[in-house]
Amino acid sequence: MTCAAKRAKRREIDSPERIPSPLFPSPNSTIRFVRLESALEYASLVVVDVILRSCIGCCGSFHLSSYSDDSLCGSIRVEESFQLCVAYGVQDQVDLEPVVKGTLNVLRACTVEKVKRVVYISDIGAVMLNPNWPKDRVKDETCWSDPEYCRATGDWYFLSKTEAERVAFEYGKQNELDVVAVLPGYVFGPVLQPTINLSSLLLANFVKGIYIKVEQGDGDTVPNKYWNIVDARDIANAILLVYEKHEAEGRYICMAENIKGIDLVEKLKSLYPDLTYLENFAECEYPHQLSSEKLQKLGWTYRPLEETLVDSIENYRQRGLLD
Repeated sequence: MTCAAKRAKRREIDSPERIPSPLFPSPNSTIRFVRLESALEYASLVVVDVILRSCIGCCGSFHLSSYSDDSLCGSIRVEESFQLCVAYGVQDQVDLEPVVKGTLNVLRACTVEKVKRVVYISDIGAVMLNPNWPKDRVKDETCWSDPEYCRATGDWYFLSKTEAERVAFEYGKQNELDVVAVLPGYVFGPVLQPTINLSSLLLANFVKGIYIKVEQGDGDTVPNKYWNIVDARDIANAILLVYEKHEAEGRYICMAENIKGIDLVEKLKSLYPDLTYLENFAECEYPHQLSSEKLQKLGWTYRPLEETLVDSIENYRQRGLLD
């Protein structure tokens, strides 16, 4: 990259578009976002000298991002577009270098600036896809998704999260950097960002009788899998908890409810009988039941499922997502 290009990139970082936040109604209180033309442009910004400036004086770092290329998924613009590639039949190899390189650049900056702890936000996708795990055993933090299985099935988002998380822990071990990981499930709750995330899109369509297929396989039925649900607000509490608790270490699955699809429909019907629901469920081979016992032992608590569902649906209605 030329010096002029680097200066242009830095101006983009230094002067991001300021978007009013529902959390901070004051005109002077905003969340800062950088809008970029493509995910690849974002990847080109992930250079150590830029990240270093954001780490100066920090005691901790929360690393939330994972690279995805929206162009792979047509007009649906959601963060987890790797996962939506399944629905669009994209089976080709996806370049994971931006995921690994971006993660390493953040960690190296944290090392230089002597950050004490990094909380890496991974995903239950880094746990779920392990065909060798006993089918009758609930998955916990000792279970890792099999990278070769992810490649064979085209689950690129799960592969990206698995590889990046492994890299984060390996780097931390080799460089004496304290790294802990939080692995959220399906993230529901009020939507604050300007674009909808995949989990919220799944729920919003779910109550309109539409299912977005994110699994491999044929057929028009809806898999009666476990929905490993967690409220976005409870994830925020979990991130702070593992950052602040000195004894926190390793991985922490962050999910509140394991609920089958049919049971989720019945729960929603009891709350919103006027909505349209899916009916053509079929049992699936790997329902993916998970446990967040380790995180709960650390002191994490979560709100009732009913509260999360009501707050989600009401927020979707306000935003016109159910029209």
